[in-house]
Amino acid sequence: MTPRATSTLVLAGLLLGATPARAQQLERVNPPGLGTPQAYTHVVKAGKLLFIAGQVGTDASGKIAGPGMKEQLERVLENLKIALASQGADFRHVAKITVFVTSIDEYRAPGLAELRAKYFGDHRPASTLVQVVSLANPAFKVEIEAVAALP
Repeated sequence: MTPRATSTLVLAGLLLGATPARAQQLERVNPPGLGTPQAYTHVVKAGKLLFIAGQVGTDASGKIAGPGMKEQLERVLENLKIALASQGADFRHVAKITVFVTSIDEYRAPGLAELRAKYFGDHRPASTLVQVVSLANPAFKVEIEAVAALP
């Protein structure tokens, strides 16, 4: 973009009542109950948006919920619940999830859709499902990251 075009856009924005952009403040939170990661943050709040790091099927001490997809998925959803609650949110506020699984067939097994419905109810977010060869620990079967919007 040329300097003239940039100036024209800035002037047009000011005439329409826009204010110059300023850096968005980010708040980083590692809620109690999720452990303390060394290389990332569980929740990053940007204004009214929450970005929740991928949650796996472990408790705060790092113990895996069990070897099965169902046990791990329930722990993942409980971890998401903890992350959301730390910011005064719940599953109704989740706009988007990305689900990483080591087996789509296992993820679609009977009973898992009901488990997801137990947490999300009628507030189903936009969702992407991705099968991967492995997650951070070979014992992990599912990981879910989320984006939520506060009221």
